[in-house]
Amino acid sequence: MHFLLRVAAGIDWLNEQVGRIVIWLSVLMILIGVYNAGARYIGAFLGMHLGSNAYLEAQWYLFGIMFMLGGAYALRHNAHVRVDVMYGRLGQRGRAAIDLAGSVILLMPFCAGAIWLSWDWLMFSWSIGETSSNPGGLPRYPIKTVVPLAFALIFLQGGSQAIKSLAVLIGHRGGDRSASGGAAEGSSR
Repeated sequence: MHFLLRVAAGIDWLNEQVGRIVIWLSVLMILIGVYNAGARYIGAFLGMHLGSNAYLEAQWYLFGIMFMLGGAYALRHNAHVRVDVMYGRLGQRGRAAIDLAGSVILLMPFCAGAIWLSWDWLMFSWSIGETSSNPGGLPRYPIKTVVPLAFALIFLQGGSQAIKSLAVLIGHRGGDRSASGGAAEGSSR
């Protein structure tokens, strides 16, 4: 169990780092938006076109990246939506059982299916060098790459949550040092 908890800690660390990087993409997205809006008005005043579809698409891409890659970070911090009918009333072991079952039966198979279903779509996009249909738009294949990557990170984080929940269920002392939430710390959302 010590080895598995170290693996879980490594996954937690990875998703923490990805999440911290992704958070900063919001600043870049805002700066691009401010430039794009300002360029549109200044360009209209000067009689020039200073904006670009690439800037608009860059904003969309950054938002998509934040949303997709932020999923594993949210799961790690128990910041995802939870329908709390019984969960909050259960003890630590009951929450651990629900978290383990949810990860292994629902979350991880869903992520595996999403990766499998998006793979051919992604490979086709890369094979043709898919680009935006908008004039001056950006290539589409890089943003499409984020889809299976995001589901892979969520899959890994689901595995980490499952390991920590299992540790709680078997009474292993390391199971209570869960990242921040879920079964091991007793938070409910």
